[in-house]
Amino acid sequence: MFAQRTLARAAPRVALPRAPVRATRRTYSSEPPKQFAGAEDNEFNRERARVAEHGAESGEFWRKLSLYIAVPCIIVASVNAKIRWDAHWEHVAHDTPREDKPEYAYQNIRTKNYFWGDGDKTLFWNDKVNYHKKDE
Repeated sequence: MFAQRTLARAAPRVALPRAPVRATRRTYSSEPPKQFAGAEDNEFNRERARVAEHGAESGEFWRKLSLYIAVPCIIVASVNAKIRWDAHWEHVAHDTPREDKPEYAYQNIRTKNYFWGDGDKTLFWNDKVNYHKKDE
């Protein structure tokens, strides 16, 4: 799939002839046009019209649900997360210093050094959270 897409994008662009655009006729009547008349008025066409109408109603429902329910919920959840984040770091600031915390045998096990930086810190090392006492 990826190779096909890459080849299609790399292929030279060829100008294909396009069908002429037809101007739609505007009716200036205030009366809505009848949907089907004559031979077009059959059960299949009426069913397809009902399906299309249902699709339009469903799409409008989900659009309103997304705009008026989901977006405010995301905003409220973001504000809540920010408040909790700030409270957490305020709590961490009052905690004992990292230098005074004990380092247990299961923490920071190194069988060989990492090949980047000082060789002691993992790729996901965070200086605000992680600590390692090398002298012990």
